[in-house]
Amino acid sequence: MPLLSVIVPFCNVEPYITECLESLATQTLRDLEVILVDDGSTDGSRAMAAAFVEADPRFTLVTQERRGPGPARNTGVRHASGTYLAFADSDDLVPSGAYDALVGSLETTGSDLACGGVERLRSGELSPSALHMKPFRRSVERTHISRMRVLVRDRTVWNKVYRRSFWDAAELEFAEGIYEDLSVAIKAHVAAEQVDVLSDVVYRWRERDIGEPSITQRREELPNLVARHQAIRQVRGFMAEAAPRLVVPFDRVVLEKDTAFLLQAVADSSADDRGELLELGRNWLSGLRRSVVKEAPALRRLELHLLRKGLVKELAEVRKYRVKAAGEPRAVQLRGKTKGWYGDFPFLGDKRLDIPYKVYEISEELRLVARISQAARDGRRLKLEGEVFIRRLEGRRVKVALWLERGQTALPLKARWKKRRIFTAAIDTAALESGTWRIGVRATYRDLVKDGYLRLAPMAEQFDGADDDDEDAGGSTQEPQGCRDGQEAAWTFSSSSRE
Repeated sequence: MPLLSVIVPFCNVEPYITECLESLATQTLRDLEVILVDDGSTDGSRAMAAAFVEADPRFTLVTQERRGPGPARNTGVRHASGTYLAFADSDDLVPSGAYDALVGSLETTGSDLACGGVERLRSGELSPSALHMKPFRRSVERTHISRMRVLVRDRTVWNKVYRRSFWDAAELEFAEGIYEDLSVAIKAHVAAEQVDVLSDVVYRWRERDIGEPSITQRREELPNLVARHQAIRQVRGFMAEAAPRLVVPFDRVVLEKDTAFLLQAVADSSADDRGELLELGRNWLSGLRRSVVKEAPALRRLELHLLRKGLVKELAEVRKYRVKAAGEPRAVQLRGKTKGWYGDFPFLGDKRLDIPYKVYEISEELRLVARISQAARDGRRLKLEGEVFIRRLEGRRVKVALWLERGQTALPLKARWKKRRIFTAAIDTAALESGTWRIGVRATYRDLVKDGYLRLAPMAEQFDGADDDDEDAGGSTQEPQGCRDGQEAAWTFSSSSRE
């Protein structure tokens, strides 16, 4: 009996299947079987798969009529004999040490499943998968989606290894159609007692540049969007019964990720599809919590308003603006009856469209970003480098004050500004009393004042604040040890540390 069974469904992936299977054959975890399920291929994929079966006894080939990736995976599961289960898509790649790391974690902890980070493979270039960055910024053993709710973003089955006894007990099975993995991935997270989260990259998700486009690459086609909506509704219904506290986090991901494809499809739509897409969009939005839609960023609220009103031409212009703004749309301050801060987006104040100003209201997005990127000891001095700015006011001249704080004691900290938002500072640790110190920040622009504390800059992505499950922690004189990305940075000094 092998330790791990890897199931690979395939259909017409001749340009990619060899590279995929080579990545499985060269895994450092040697005690595995690879079950290849031919789901009705009509190109050379089957012959390529058969070559691996002939060359490597760990590979097995199963054939079935074309039914889709879900039933093909189910077929593979029925043929699997391993203690653990994994899935790989036939156009993707698995790093050589991935299964060693995932299985090794489960062997150590006894958890039900282990999951890890993902990279996107586009035209030979690797980059972090935006969907997976937040869940896998750090490794956590024996956790659960109810405690680490960011795992609602972990909606794929191929960056995981499952304990087979857990899979069977949870009665997990793939449905027919596309987006069949969304339901299984979320149900597994909810059903598991313990989950291991690895920050290691364990999967490389390809964007095809030749051959048939993948399901992901056809995500803005009407049938594809209908199937996505059906899968979302199914998962949301399951959560409402089994894990109601996850509905709001799930809706947030849907609004951020899935809804973007719907909006772009509407913006690009032809007259033939436009009516159906608009109807789908309204049904799509009616299923989301109003509170989630209300708290969405102003630019997304504007897009949703235009979708509801059927203003397709205007929606297309806003979608183009989003790309041009590169994710950092600016804010403007208005006076008079509309006093406040608003997104400087298309159609603001356009009397013809009469879009309510509240759609553009952006005050909650004017967040203080204050982070340390480097900290190093030089004799008795602690040298720091970081940046401070107010989000959505990038490029504006913001007045910044820094101070060292311990209890009721506050000492000014002089900083040198290399650019408008980049600073360096040096702390004379010998001049400080023993104890734990943190660095306070005040940023002022006109009548807008934002207070906070310096935090650690995340390593994996642009700073967006601390996670819900983060806790403050202390540090050392060298660098803020024990703090997680996005947490307040603090240093503990004592007489011995200043010698």
